[in-house]
Amino acid sequence: MSLFRVILSIIFPPLAVIDKGCGSIIIVLILTICGWVPGVIAALVILNRAELE
Repeated sequence: MSLFRVILSIIFPPLAVIDKGCGSIIIVLILTICGWVPGVIAALVILNRAELE
C-alpha cells in the first residue's frame, strides 16, 4: 500500500479503490455517503487486502 493511496483514501475513499472493481467502488461510496469514517476504513481494508493477495 503506497503512501499516495493511503492519503487518497483519507481524502476521498472511492477514488483510492477505483482499480479494485466496480463493487468495491460502490461499497466504499455508499459507506462514505453514510459517514466519512466508515468509507475511509473500508477503503483501507480493501487496499490492505489487495496487497496481501
